Amino acid sequence: MKPEAAKSEAVRSVAVAAASAPNEVTKTAEFQPYIPAERSDVAEFTPKAIGIGVLFGVIFGAATVYLALKAGLTVSASIPIAVLAISLLKKLGGSTILENNVVQTIGSAGESIAAGVVFTLPGFLFLSTDSQGSSFFEYWTIFTLALLGGVLGTLMMVPLRRSLIVKEHGNLPYPEGTACASVLIAGEKGGDLAKIAFQGVGFAFVYALLQKIVKLIAETPALVTQQTNKYFPSATLNGDITPEYLGVGYIVGPKIAGVLVAGGVLAWLGIIPLLASVVPPDTIAEQLVKLGYLTSLTTAGGPGGWDPATHGFANTASAIYRAYVRQIGAGAVAAGGFITLLKTLPTIVAAFKESIASFKEGAAGAAQKRTERDLPITFVLFGSVGLILTMAALPFLPGSVFGRLLLGILIVVFGFFFVTVASRIVGIIGSSSNPISGMTIATLMATCLIFIGIGWTGDMYQPMALCVGGMVCIAAANAGATSQDLKTGYLVGATPRAQQIGLMIGAVAAAIVIGLTMKLLDTPTEALRAQGVQHMIGTDAFPAPQGTLMATLIKGLLSFNLDWQFVLVGVALSVTMELCGVKSLSFAVGAYLPLSTTAPIFVGGAIKGLSDYMAKRKGEHVEESELGPGNLFSTGLVAGGALAGVVVAILSVNEGVNAAISKLSVEKALHHSVGAGGYDLIGVTAFAFMCFVLYRISRRPSQA
Repeated sequence: MKPEAAKSEAVRSVAVAAASAPNEVTKTAEFQPYIPAERSDVAEFTPKAIGIGVLFGVIFGAATVYLALKAGLTVSASIPIAVLAISLLKKLGGSTILENNVVQTIGSAGESIAAGVVFTLPGFLFLSTDSQGSSFFEYWTIFTLALLGGVLGTLMMVPLRRSLIVKEHGNLPYPEGTACASVLIAGEKGGDLAKIAFQGVGFAFVYALLQKIVKLIAETPALVTQQTNKYFPSATLNGDITPEYLGVGYIVGPKIAGVLVAGGVLAWLGIIPLLASVVPPDTIAEQLVKLGYLTSLTTAGGPGGWDPATHGFANTASAIYRAYVRQIGAGAVAAGGFITLLKTLPTIVAAFKESIASFKEGAAGAAQKRTERDLPITFVLFGSVGLILTMAALPFLPGSVFGRLLLGILIVVFGFFFVTVASRIVGIIGSSSNPISGMTIATLMATCLIFIGIGWTGDMYQPMALCVGGMVCIAAANAGATSQDLKTGYLVGATPRAQQIGLMIGAVAAAIVIGLTMKLLDTPTEALRAQGVQHMIGTDAFPAPQGTLMATLIKGLLSFNLDWQFVLVGVALSVTMELCGVKSLSFAVGAYLPLSTTAPIFVGGAIKGLSDYMAKRKGEHVEESELGPGNLFSTGLVAGGALAGVVVAILSVNEGVNAAISKLSVEKALHHSVGAGGYDLIGVTAFAFMCFVLYRISRRPSQA
């Protein structure tokens, strides 16, 4: 899942430019792809392309898991993979445009499936204790749901391709798909697009290692007022000054980054200081006990560091955030997602009607032209039945055999509906604006209402509801990316069947690595285990905001265990934002996340805004393409920083390796020599240097 409503004007401009190019007539009857359908001599589905596509799918899938767990955001992978594929295959003896397309098709499946998984399945950890939800957060469960959801999204797009991609070619631009086709065509004609992206990867990787292993750079410099401050207690201004957050901010731009940080400013510089002034520490501690963050009022620890002897917290802001603000934020995110769903309701109804016609048309015989050969409709029908039977047969999924059979049916029905919806929506506004969170919320609400109708209201049914919502979310996310891939293939002249098989391969590779990465990142060190930490997901390291939201909704609907007063405050915040003309979902996510996450994202967006402003001031052409040097370098920052985080997490799991790594740290020496404030200042200086590098690169002339 990409950041809701984070569709940049850049992608839209590329789509319009490519769609209106003189050599590409938008009328379907007159359209000719870059590689004509008559040509069958162009290498396409080769072992080399498949292998590199799987490699990129694994890399970007793991990176997406890391980034989504930390920030609740993702960035599109198709264009970066296309750029990197062109460069890498060129070094391996060359490649055709169709081989490069297969690489980005397979590779992009990893990012889209990872987004759907991370935004839902961590919810198993946050369900009611009696539901045994955490017992389902195991590798084989994650792998199975990721694989089946990813395959479902691809299957449902097979009969929809002719209707949405071919017949609606002039009406549905599919912005990222059109832009990716432009990248592949530019690479075929020659260019050096990947160089800047690789520079970003290298810069971010070195920076992240200096930060996470050598610890020369502080990770989260902070300014926090004391709880005893008379005017502004426990106000917090901090930032995780990492390359991936800076890169994400530049990619989403100043407007979205500004709305995100606005939610954090309200929470950490408004709500938290207010509650710190009026709510006694004992009351905060009681709320933490109720939520399960603290064992009892006589037990030390928990969020904020409760001290029963002094009846106070070491960090009151952190305690209030866990006790109240996260629930307010969850209510805001739920309302924002629901409002987004209501806004797209006309499109949903139209898309549903189109899907019926498309399924009928998909059964009408095999096409003769190479560029019109899809997988047969029988493959879709038998695949859907096989999915239902597989769900019923696997004992490690929640529910009885009958219960799992019902889950499979609900998943196929809701999946059919929302895959169509997702494809049509992203055809107009792009995958970055695909409101899959709203669709997932609607799926969860409908599923829970069905459960209530048949009397399934106990805690044991909570994981079953999450299975339905999670798989539909994964399918819708993958369908959005699949639609863009099929559009790219349509423009460059790819064979649809080869792309569809490639997407299946990408789904398998992604499911394998996503489950491993999630379990790895969720594993605490021995030191944290000694402190009672059983899962890293849900902590400040990996807050997993969407997963928490899904669990909160399910618990509220099935177990009536929701603090509605806090949730409704969040709902009011989202409604207020909409009335002010601001897209509430981005604001709500910002209110839910720590300010340390959204602040560096805002800095990245500000650099993008400054770069564009300076270009306009000097009368230069503002580069509005994702192929601009700033966007390419930012993509590298995201990939390099996220990959370094995954590497460090892998190394940290082993206590022996972790002990060896800790010897490389200079943090204690720097604290001793320059003090805590000086250490933070070194970190801020390093981050400022990275910002300067990004700005200078963004001001270079485009190589596209």
